[in-house]
Amino acid sequence: MLVIAVAAIGLNIAVPAFGQTAAATKDTSIKIDGEYTAFGITDASLHGHKIDQLINIVHWFMGILFVGWGIFFIYCLARFRQRPGHKADYELTKAKPAKVIELAVAVFEAVLLLSFSIPIWASVKNDLPQPSDKIPPVRVRVVAEQFAWNFHYPGVDGKFGKVDPKLVDTALNPLGLDKTGDGADDVFALEFRIPVDRPILCDISSKDVIHSFFLPVMRVKQDAIPGMRIPTWFQATKTGIYEVACAQLCGNNHYSMRALMYVQTQTDFDNWLIEKAKPPEVFVD
Repeated sequence: MLVIAVAAIGLNIAVPAFGQTAAATKDTSIKIDGEYTAFGITDASLHGHKIDQLINIVHWFMGILFVGWGIFFIYCLARFRQRPGHKADYELTKAKPAKVIELAVAVFEAVLLLSFSIPIWASVKNDLPQPSDKIPPVRVRVVAEQFAWNFHYPGVDGKFGKVDPKLVDTALNPLGLDKTGDGADDVFALEFRIPVDRPILCDISSKDVIHSFFLPVMRVKQDAIPGMRIPTWFQATKTGIYEVACAQLCGNNHYSMRALMYVQTQTDFDNWLIEKAKPPEVFVD
């Protein structure tokens, strides 16, 4: 096994570890909307502009601090360099302007934290959409595993069916869905389909190791932790095909753990959900 691993490193080949499934290859025939550009990445979510605004403010603030302290550093190098006839003063100086600047930086950082960061975090993590809202959310269970994303929808009745580890089949039923009772019309998919302009409430979990559910264009990133079901939500504002990625190193094929997210109109989403909920056709000779 060691020889195979060494040879794979030399040939730049990914060898799956024991117990890990081979990762799917990227389908280059599908055009992904919202790719990275020199000016950033597409914002396709309701709250994305708030996060972008906060990041821009922090970057401009750090840029100003970098330039200011850099100029001051160069000034000190020139002003207090060793020269003939000059003697160092070993008494402490009282630099009032420096104290004022340090206090102003601390106050500005406190304003960023209290007025921007915490309210945005609270709106995304605490103010979850409820079924009683005027526009009820679409609920999706997102289950991560090496190296794939699984999406579980409650079907037309809006109720999730039961899951049973005894029913797990890695090829046919990765989540162990019980297709009786409320689960009769549940939908399982390897692609993430959602309607536009409607809240999406995701319950995120993992079957094996820690992963990170990352939707760049939605400005969403949430760890998927085994044994926990963590809620997060967003609302898409643009239709298109986008990428679902894993932002947590989760194994040797981490780089290929991706899925496609289709943001559709409500009608197209409903039609897809109804079609997927239909029982598979059985052909008899």
